[in-house]
This record gives sequence, structure tokens and C-alpha cells, in this order.
Amino acid sequence: MNTTSVSLLQRLRNPDAHADWSRFVALYTPMVYHWACRLGLQDTDAADLVQEVFTLLFRKLPNFTYQRDGSFRAWLHAVLVNKWRERLRGRPIPVPRGDDLPEVACPDPVHDLAEAEYQKHLLMRALQLMQVEFQPTTWKACWEHAILGRPVAEVARELNITVNAVYLAKSRVLRRLRQELEGLLH
Repeated sequence: MNTTSVSLLQRLRNPDAHADWSRFVALYTPMVYHWACRLGLQDTDAADLVQEVFTLLFRKLPNFTYQRDGSFRAWLHAVLVNKWRERLRGRPIPVPRGDDLPEVACPDPVHDLAEAEYQKHLLMRALQLMQVEFQPTTWKACWEHAILGRPVAEVARELNITVNAVYLAKSRVLRRLRQELEGLLH
């Protein structure tokens, strides 16, 4: 599947695009779940919120228009926070006694996840999903050299391939990674 994430968002306009929805959910569930936990939710509540967010996204993404100068991540995070706030509305607010006041830092939901953490997460998740698209030797050559930083000659010798084959493997995998993440990393 050699398509960009921008085109993935466009294909999600079709609710019958089951494979594309599966790819989207697999790519974003861990990050959305992490954000939900950072809001202070327990595991089951965070999982429920994630489910509600993806249900809402199934309805909203057909009308979503990606803006190249915008941030899909910020929009997705805003959807999560708004859904969380919606869940809080109408719930009674417990009033603690003076000696029960919790010492809780006020979370900044918009900037919870640092940009570097987001990029690393998305990069690693995309690599996990893409691995099945490559021959094992191609994948291992790229992984060992580009990700783990091992010398090209050492990787080539270990995999019984040429130095040029290691460079080609790295080039193919990284080109596909750029396609997968186009428009999602700023």
C-alpha cells in the first residue's frame, strides 16, 4: 500500500473503506489512549473514551478537510478533550474537605504531549505497521543501519548482502515511511 497519510485521511471519507479505517485505528489508538490516560483517566475509562472518540471520528472524518498548514494531531487532540469534557458535564463535582484537597497539577490538555514524543510515537507506530510490506532482509538491513545506527559494512556482512543493498533497503523503507507520514509531522 503505497499511499500517503493525507490520502488515507481522504479515503476515510468513505465509511466502507474498512482496510483504511483499520490502518487509521491501528496507527492512532495508542496515542489517543496515551492522551486519555494523561487526562487522569484509569485504564478502563481511558479505553471507553478512546472508543467514543473513534466512534465520533467515524462520523466526523467524512467531512474533515485536511489543511496542509494545520495540524491533524491538534485537531484529533481537541476532539478527545472535547469528548472528555462532554463526559464530565452533568456529573456532580465532589467537594473535598479542607484536608482532602488533592495536590494535582492542572493538566494543559492542548500541549500535553511534547512534539518530540508525538513524532517518535508516530514514527515507531508507522514502522511497526509497515514492516509487513517488506522482505525480512530489506527490513532488517534498514532497521539495523538507519534505526540502530550500525555500520553499513557490518550489516551487509551479517545479512550476506552487498553494502549497496543495505543503502537501497534503507532508501526504500525510508521513502515509504515519508509517504506514510506525509503531512502528519510538522
